[in-house]
Amino acid sequence: MSKISGENPKSRDTRGKGKSKYDGKPSKYLSKDKGKAKVLEGAAGLPKKNRNNQGEPMPKFDDKIRLNKYLSNAGICSRRGADTLIESGTVSVNGTVITELGYKVNPSDVVRYDGAAIKRDVRRYVLVNKPKDFGVRYSDDPAKKSVYNLIQKASREMLDPVGKMDRLACGLILYTNDADMEKKLMHPKFKVSQLFHVVLKTIMSEEDLEKLTKGLFVDDMMFSAEEASFINGKGHNEIGVKIFSNKSNKVKLMMGKMGYEIVKLDRVEFAGLDKKDLPRGQFRHLTEKEVSFLKMS
Repeated sequence: MSKISGENPKSRDTRGKGKSKYDGKPSKYLSKDKGKAKVLEGAAGLPKKNRNNQGEPMPKFDDKIRLNKYLSNAGICSRRGADTLIESGTVSVNGTVITELGYKVNPSDVVRYDGAAIKRDVRRYVLVNKPKDFGVRYSDDPAKKSVYNLIQKASREMLDPVGKMDRLACGLILYTNDADMEKKLMHPKFKVSQLFHVVLKTIMSEEDLEKLTKGLFVDDMMFSAEEASFINGKGHNEIGVKIFSNKSNKVKLMMGKMGYEIVKLDRVEFAGLDKKDLPRGQFRHLTEKEVSFLKMS
């Protein structure tokens, strides 16, 4: 099996049979001594700005789905195009023509368009350990390596990445066709947990390490880490940084603001998911328990 493509069969067989290396004990990327308490004061004693990043309402997970979304997910047309089809009377549910926009269907309902039954897509959740120099979006350019080359056998359905990740970064990224899940994890109110293993070109001072949790302004915005510490057994150029944010570039921006050059940026945990039994370049499907956990979080 290639190291940069295909599914890792071991993870599927052994997932859940043993405890994660992160369960019941601190992560090896964060020490007990540094960065455990989040400092409330801002950088240089300045108060942090109060921002209201409410965004749209958080999605509610329900078995029911709007009819236009059902048609769109099945690849019939766009949601706007689906509205036109519904109004034209060419769509039926359980033998009844539906012209009501906003109508919701159950998983057991039989939906037909022009008399042909439409099969609802199965929701897929695929976790990938992205290598460096791979883009997270699909690319027609064969010279540009893409994560889609790694997950082409993962699902017949078209999957989208949850959030963004720089081409030069590596680590965990989730792909799914569940729009509600993607919207939730990227919602400003959710503040998804992310843990990064950062390797710098030069060593970091104790003072700058404290700035990560105290916070610093980047382009008039206050950024801060929930936890930050030097990694045990490593030099002071290797730091574990944990953030609660729907953005993945906060760590890179904070390091750049302090003048540090990043050699390696590896996301080792995302939304409670870790890299156990998932080598670089491999993928695995989330378990039902993991999907339920993400929906209930």
